Amino acid sequence: MIRPATPADIPAIHTLIRELAEYERALEEAKATEEQLHEALFGPHPAAYAHVATDDATGAVIGYAIWFLNFSTWRGVHGIYLEDLYVRPTARGGGHGKALLTELARICVERGYQRLEWSVLNWNTPAIDFYRALGAHPQDEWTVYRLTDEALTKASGT
Repeated sequence: MIRPATPADIPAIHTLIRELAEYERALEEAKATEEQLHEALFGPHPAAYAHVATDDATGAVIGYAIWFLNFSTWRGVHGIYLEDLYVRPTARGGGHGKALLTELARICVERGYQRLEWSVLNWNTPAIDFYRALGAHPQDEWTVYRLTDEALTKASGT
């Protein structure tokens, strides 16, 4: 079952975020707290949205998608940027990841958004194969850049 996340899901989502970070070999970079997630998803000015996948038998949260709106100046409309998509390894193969992406694609179509985009690590072959099987195409001509920590402070001029 796929449904919008609720505040009660925050502890489970936080745990899954840490599992994803460990899988992506970057656990030390996963610094978000449950309080930060609650504010980002359910505060007065949400910065992001979340859907969860639950186990059909137990109702336990076994996967999640966190996403936010982006905007295409070329298309003139919003799109969805998928920040995280994660399903516990023990629940993979049950269609939960596909169902989460299907729900986000449905939201795009329903709202007139024209893009659903995300990033994937180059070494994550299982995810790449999964996305390609759904018809997603890599944007190989683009390279992601990021400013964080000291570089971000330096770039800010402060």
